[in-house]
Amino acid sequence: MVKFLLWCILLVLCWPLALLALVLYPLVWLILLPFRILGIVVTGVLEFLWAVILLPVRILSGPRPA
Repeated sequence: MVKFLLWCILLVLCWPLALLALVLYPLVWLILLPFRILGIVVTGVLEFLWAVILLPVRILSGPRPA
């Protein structure tokens, strides 16, 4: 909602720039999409490795109290 309100203000102040932003926003989103997916994958791999490293400690510590 805030982005839309800012865009409306930009439309009133400088409509060519607002239209350019309206056209370029989906293109920038598509360009940045692979980097977001890569970030999700790297985060998942690091969390998996951290879980594998801590697995022996969790097994040796015994059951957790409820």
